[in-house]
Amino acid sequence: MRGINWTLNEGERWVVLGPNGAGKSTLVSLLAGRLHPSSGEVALLEEKLGQQDVFELRPLIGIASQELAQALPADERVLDVVMTASYGVTGRWREEYEGDDEERAMQLLRAFDVQHLAERTYGTLSSGERKRVLSARAMMTDPELLLLDEPASGLDLGGREELVRSLGTLAEDPATPVTVLVTHHLEEIPPAYTHALLLRDGEIVSAGPISEALTSSTLTAAFGLPLVVNREEGRWFARALSAR
Repeated sequence: MRGINWTLNEGERWVVLGPNGAGKSTLVSLLAGRLHPSSGEVALLEEKLGQQDVFELRPLIGIASQELAQALPADERVLDVVMTASYGVTGRWREEYEGDDEERAMQLLRAFDVQHLAERTYGTLSSGERKRVLSARAMMTDPELLLLDEPASGLDLGGREELVRSLGTLAEDPATPVTVLVTHHLEEIPPAYTHALLLRDGEIVSAGPISEALTSSTLTAAFGLPLVVNREEGRWFARALSAR
């Protein structure tokens, strides 16, 4: 990555877009405190990486990603999948939980409309159900930064729309932390998202308020293909420019 200068402020909801290899996953790893920059500086929650114990920072950062999804035990109870985020572990072991932990986990499952799955095992869930459970888990520690790395990937139309609706409701809540959503598809951007960052080849194409940063010209530059961007009822759409 080169020349990245990016600041996230309280109350903002960011979407990060770009083709494969643009640097999106690297950026998420930096924001999660799981990767240190080879040059430059990264400050998370006013703490500079390399000068703060990352194990103290990580509980303040909620994350939902495919890597995490694959690390969760298939035989784990869904309620425990959410609760174990309190200790930053995957798979319940000897740690102890209180009634408040279970109550919060159930509250988050309700927020994503999967409370009826609480006693099911994670491995029996559909792809869409797993995505919503992961999103609930990401909120368990009441984080100050929320990272959602391609949360709708692999979902069918119904599953995607259910997840986008839940994430849109979350984005509208003033108590929700600063959020970064990584995606390839404009259709997956929930309403109420405020800012956009477009990447290509490890560099920023555009960044800022979503209506300014996400345009036909900036999306064309990011993906290297003539594209037209439209927005209808708070949702974003893109299509290739017809050849003539």
